[in-house]
Amino acid sequence: MAPFLFAIFLSAFLLFQIQPVIARHILPWYGGSPGVWTICLLFFQSGLLIGYAYAHALVTFLRERRGWQVGIHAALLLLSLLLLPITPEAAWKPTSAAAHPIIGILWLLTRSVGLPYVMLSASGPLLQHWFAEARPEHSPYRLYAVSNLGSLLGLLTYPFLFEPLLKLHQQATGWSFAFAGYVFLALGVAGIFLRRARDRSPERVRTDAEAPLARPRSGSVLLWILFSACGSMLLLSLTSQMSQDVAVIPFLWVLPLALYLMTFIIAFDHERWYLRSVVIPCAVIAVGLTIWLMNRQFAGSEWPLARQISVYCAAVFFCCLVCHGEIVRMKPVPRYLTGFYLCISLGGAIGGIFVSLIAPMIFRGYWELHVAFELLAFLVSLRLWKDLRRTRRRLPVLSGGLVWAGVLFAMIYFLDMHRRDTLGKVVDIRRGFYGVLTVNRSGEGEWEQVALLNGRISHGRQYPEDPGLATTYYSEESGVGTVFECLPARTASPRRSIHVGVIGLGVGTIAAYAEPGDRFRFYEINSQVEDLARKYFTYLSDCAGEEKIVLGDARITLEQELATEGSQQFDVLFVDAFSGDSIPVHLLTREAFALYFQHLKPDGVLAIHISNLHLDLADPVRNLADDFGRFAFRVYHSPDDEEYYAYNSDWVLIAPGDESDPFVQALHMSERITPWDTETPRSILWTDDYSNLFEVTR
Repeated sequence: MAPFLFAIFLSAFLLFQIQPVIARHILPWYGGSPGVWTICLLFFQSGLLIGYAYAHALVTFLRERRGWQVGIHAALLLLSLLLLPITPEAAWKPTSAAAHPIIGILWLLTRSVGLPYVMLSASGPLLQHWFAEARPEHSPYRLYAVSNLGSLLGLLTYPFLFEPLLKLHQQATGWSFAFAGYVFLALGVAGIFLRRARDRSPERVRTDAEAPLARPRSGSVLLWILFSACGSMLLLSLTSQMSQDVAVIPFLWVLPLALYLMTFIIAFDHERWYLRSVVIPCAVIAVGLTIWLMNRQFAGSEWPLARQISVYCAAVFFCCLVCHGEIVRMKPVPRYLTGFYLCISLGGAIGGIFVSLIAPMIFRGYWELHVAFELLAFLVSLRLWKDLRRTRRRLPVLSGGLVWAGVLFAMIYFLDMHRRDTLGKVVDIRRGFYGVLTVNRSGEGEWEQVALLNGRISHGRQYPEDPGLATTYYSEESGVGTVFECLPARTASPRRSIHVGVIGLGVGTIAAYAEPGDRFRFYEINSQVEDLARKYFTYLSDCAGEEKIVLGDARITLEQELATEGSQQFDVLFVDAFSGDSIPVHLLTREAFALYFQHLKPDGVLAIHISNLHLDLADPVRNLADDFGRFAFRVYHSPDDEEYYAYNSDWVLIAPGDESDPFVQALHMSERITPWDTETPRSILWTDDYSNLFEVTR
């Protein structure tokens, strides 16, 4: 049994280790969007389905031809070795904003890890079937728990062990060597299977004869698929919610996925671990807290980050445990093992397709989580009703049914409240790969305002009565206003025109600072942002200078411009690219800063927006400035009651490392500089190969 255990464990470990490795590698290529991980999960679920379908077809059509099973599988395993290493080539980066990110990500993953991933996916059900053939006196289902344990460890070791200790290319190379080792281990297990299965035991003969009498009913098959799809929808939608509000980092991918796998381990190890009387009430509480947290989106205060993550993770764990526990209660005899796993993987893929592809097309907001909760409630109600109607104790059934109906009514009511509040003052809403954008109009007369939001984070606001007013994070007292006040070109007599770069368009508020002769160049990855900024706001059309918007990921675009056109020679470059409240980490690394300084004039200024609810980004930015021999100054502005148009803003201005520099002198004279929270920054320096948001969590 040991070779089967180890082979299944290693295949599952590698199967889930590759997911954060490859996703982390391509994340910067697509703007650091939360949608990258969602599409990656869709690919992995689809690959799992293909692998399970391949294993099922192999043992179904070649059930008595075991040599053919082994030969075909061995040939494909050896073929997959030709695709190593799995590191995506730099030439595969998207070259323009017109490239569809979903198609691009799926194609890139197929080229780099497609066949190895499918082979690993097939290993679980195929090797379990071979074990059942070789050792019919043992149940193969507990091997599924071993498989999920390997998957769990593959995930958990990544953010805590492999990511901090190894660079990205080392992670990919190490995985490739481990996969090669697995291939030869699997070939050895196949040899054991062939030797053991030649003499079929009487117990196995009786099992085969009795199996057709226990063929699964179509209703059970449908419920396998639906419960699995529901669990997948819950996993993806809750992960997306966390990534959107915090950051797109491997830990927030791994944590919910690890909990999801734990529910498989618990449910499949033994039926006694899934107690309806405990798990379903816990799931109800977790769903209730999650809905309450979703409705707090519109509250004035912010819940602590740890509590938010705990609520979301509790919802993933208990809801998915209900889904997988109910599946196990309906599992078939071992003869139908591969078909059973195929249905589970089919459900997972269906859930992934719904969240990743269908929901963005049919929903204006993030309503897939609402649908997942409602589907779970329906399926659980169906299962409970089927069992309760058999009992003769009418009074307990009636009272329990009334309580359950009340719970369902409350859930539907508060989910609908969240939908209505989200759309309350919306005049336009757009959903795409980079999130949900809403334009809200509120107030009357001089207080009338139009705002653009991504999720719950403001991307800009304008007052029609005073359209030239710089608002929110860009007021005259903010870091942005300070830059324009202290730039030598603005203090010179006569004033000189300037070239300004801005990463992140928002509604184009920074264009309010333009003067005749100035050039303002905005880099924006989401074309929908430009559409809304031009349709509902006038900052761009009223720009006194020349404004231009360049669509595409800022880093990729700046790299291309440097290679083809040379340096842009910006007087100042503003970095203000947020998706929701999440941080595109690839814009805050040593390699990114090196690129920025190549596009700045020798005395140019780099301004980094670090306002954030959950993360303190001051130290990594200070260290990067010091690494390039420059000064870093903090400008924090907290508006008073009269500054109704402004938000609390936190900017880091990175200037030439020379006290005689005119900008540095003007900045000191402005009295806008804010002291750092600590005199000496912590030793945090991010690169493209390494970043750790645990270090900057508030």
